[in-house]
Amino acid sequence: MTRIAAVVVSHGHARELRESLPALVPQVDELVLIENLPGSVEDVPERAIVLRNERPLTFASNLNQGIAASTAEYVLSVNPDAVPEPDAVRTLADFADAHARCGVAGPRMLWRDGTWQPSRRRFPTVGGTFVRRTPLRLVLRPYQRQRAHYGLDEPADGPVQTDWMLGGFLLIRRAAFDEVGGFDEGFRMYGEEIDFCYRLAKAGWERWYVPAAVVRHRWDAVTDRTLLTRRTLWHWRGILRFVRKHPERLRALR
Repeated sequence: MTRIAAVVVSHGHARELRESLPALVPQVDELVLIENLPGSVEDVPERAIVLRNERPLTFASNLNQGIAASTAEYVLSVNPDAVPEPDAVRTLADFADAHARCGVAGPRMLWRDGTWQPSRRRFPTVGGTFVRRTPLRLVLRPYQRQRAHYGLDEPADGPVQTDWMLGGFLLIRRAAFDEVGGFDEGFRMYGEEIDFCYRLAKAGWERWYVPAAVVRHRWDAVTDRTLLTRRTLWHWRGILRFVRKHPERLRALR
C-alpha cells in the first residue's frame, strides 16, 4: 500500500489546476483526477489516474470513486483552488502517524493574500445555521456574533482537536473512511464534510487542525456573498439532510 494519495475533482477548473497541481504532485504518491465536466482536466501529470464522468456527479460521489481508485493509507481531498506549501502534506501525514485515532487532519488555510482563513468550525446548531443561511446574516453578522463557531477567539499555534474543517484540503485515514462508509453521496454539494466528520466523531475518530501545514485556498464562498442562488438551495438541502440523519442536533439550539 502506498502512503499518500490525492483526489482532485475538477468541474471547469483547468486554469486552477495549472497552479495547484505542480505544488501538490511532488508531495503525494498517487494522484486521482476526476473530470466532472468535459474539458476540465488538461496537462495530466505522469502517473495520474484520470476518471471521466459521463454526467456530473455529486462532490461526495466523486470523492468516493476517487478514493476507491487509490490504494494509499492516507487520502487527500483537494479542491482545485487549494495550493499547498512545500511539506504541507508530509506535515499532516506525520502528525496522523503520531496520533493513531486521528481520522482527519486539516491544515491552516490562508486566503490568496496570505491572511488567515477560518477553516475549522464547530458542528452546526439550529440558531447559528438559521442566522448564517438567511438574510439575518446581513444584520447579525456571523463573524461578529458567532465567533465561537469559527474559532475566531481561539487562535491555534499548535495542533488542536476540532469538530470539523472545510473540505478544501483534508488528509483522511483510509481505515477511518472505510469504518464509517465514506462520504454520503446524497449531499448535492454542501455539508458532506460536516456529516463525514460527525460520523467520525460518533465512531471515536479524532479530527485535528494542524496549523504547521499551510495551504492557500481561494474559496469562493458563493453562498456567503449572495443571498439566493441555486447553491443556496443546495446548501439548505444539505442542512436538511444532515438534520434528518442526526436529529439529535435539533437539541443544539445555540
